[in-house]
Amino acid sequence: MSVTLLAGSATASVALATETPAAAPAGAVAPTAPVENLIVGYKTSATEASSNTAAADDATAKGKKAGKKTKFDRRLGTGAALVNLGGATAPADAANVMAQFRADPDVAYVEPDTRAYAMAVTPNDTEYAKQWDLFESTAGMNVPGAWDTTTGSGVTVAVIDTGYVAHSDVAPNIVAGYDFISTSSEARDGNGRDSNPADEGDWNATDGECGVGSKASTSSWHGTHVAGTIAAATNNSKGVAGIAYGAKIQPVRVLGKCGGATSDIVDAITWASGGSVAGVPANATPAKVINMSLGGPGACGTSYQNAINAAVARGTTVVVAAGNSNANASGFSPASCNNVINVASTNRAGERSYYSNFGTIIDVAAPGGETRRATDTPGTVTTPENAILSTLNAGTTTPGAETYKPYQGTSMAAPHVAGLAALLKSAKSSLTPAQIEAAIKANARPLPGTCTGGCGSGIADAAATVAAVTSTTPPTGGFENTTDVAIGDNTTVESPITVSGVTGNAPATLKVGVNIVHSYIGDLKVDLVAPDGTVYTVHNRAGGSTDNINQVYTVNASSEVANGTWKLRVNDNAGGDTGKIDSWNLTF
Repeated sequence: MSVTLLAGSATASVALATETPAAAPAGAVAPTAPVENLIVGYKTSATEASSNTAAADDATAKGKKAGKKTKFDRRLGTGAALVNLGGATAPADAANVMAQFRADPDVAYVEPDTRAYAMAVTPNDTEYAKQWDLFESTAGMNVPGAWDTTTGSGVTVAVIDTGYVAHSDVAPNIVAGYDFISTSSEARDGNGRDSNPADEGDWNATDGECGVGSKASTSSWHGTHVAGTIAAATNNSKGVAGIAYGAKIQPVRVLGKCGGATSDIVDAITWASGGSVAGVPANATPAKVINMSLGGPGACGTSYQNAINAAVARGTTVVVAAGNSNANASGFSPASCNNVINVASTNRAGERSYYSNFGTIIDVAAPGGETRRATDTPGTVTTPENAILSTLNAGTTTPGAETYKPYQGTSMAAPHVAGLAALLKSAKSSLTPAQIEAAIKANARPLPGTCTGGCGSGIADAAATVAAVTSTTPPTGGFENTTDVAIGDNTTVESPITVSGVTGNAPATLKVGVNIVHSYIGDLKVDLVAPDGTVYTVHNRAGGSTDNINQVYTVNASSEVANGTWKLRVNDNAGGDTGKIDSWNLTF
């Protein structure tokens, strides 16, 4: 008898109630896929509501009526009974069993024990399939898995770059920025600094115009490309998807004709992070993340370092590009500055991009792409699909029509990490810049390819990092010391952990969880000391005036025997601030 027929005749429904189950009430969940269990809620007056024995007998009896071998499984926290159907059961057969329960006046409800799934869906942006850097398993950044938890809402990311040329795929996420180019000829807008960060173009008409060796070039619209990677509007049936598409972009213009001056960039860092700059109105929406896909030769100067330290002290995470010279990043600025996340570039195969800078100063790598391999003829574009697709403009000098185009560079890698930093800050607003950096590094995965010279902790993994900072589950398989150890001014203290029962050597990804309560962590040097006395530095006077260290570091301790006494050694290098080792742990 069909549901429609039963519902259409009240008399028939009542007359058959004792032999044939009544129709499902309006809004009842009907199975549409194989069902293994049912959830049965009994009325509080029913014996089955409180007696597992009675519930078990009832499940068996009703299953027999429906021709199924059913049994009571367990009581849920709500008091409902979980009834096992004996394996995957066709929807029609499951419906027959449900009908038996529904016909019982002691049953308040019955429904299939359906499954829930992560709600993130593939964005409907028309070019999303080309964004291998977000989702491919080999060298992508595993971004979609993070979107179930956070999309970056509530966070502003300052893009300190060429400014912004209007693009409908970024416009919904733009907030007021500023033009910090102080020389009108370089700004090309007829004046110096102003409140309009519009990109007027950075083209050069002739060779040598910007110094010896410089070449004529068209406008790059670089800042708009970077902005799209971070926070292009998503699920708008257009273009590309942004990594932190719930975040806001604050365009801060510092690069114009022939690049940009350190003095302008330093002021931009200060203003973007909420600091005061003479003659410039206060920033109404200070950024919690700064992206700087820019740089030049030379070690980090004091001006850069002071501005970065102050920004970090205000709670702003600073992400910088490592540089594109296939050289050690320690010779480039601001890549060589402290208190930044220095990002190298990887290609679609998960190798260091042939052009990317490298070195021990690199913190992490991210997709930056390659439009050609190192062995291809210089200047050719042989694999544009292997670069990073993002928002752009078609104008060769001044702005033209909006478009999309693939670019390669550490300039493209850095905004991937800036977008991830925004996701983390949105997911857990209490995270400090130091904690964001540590989380990204600790949860990066090894490069599937090669990286000569050093690419930091590996390829940043968005889903793993977001999961780590939002998880409330402590690590398993670890050893911990929770005894407080006081840290005095200009002293060195140690806290031991004795490891036993672990076979062989420690892993290459030994996790070192550190919880230190101490004001001005820039005073501190923190080392992990292996049982044989080998020292691994995990924190070296970074963080400036930031309070407390609460991070998980990853140490390659594969050369160390696991068993023995490990120590956390903390050295206070200055007066005026004290604290304690609150706890620390090792996870093998």
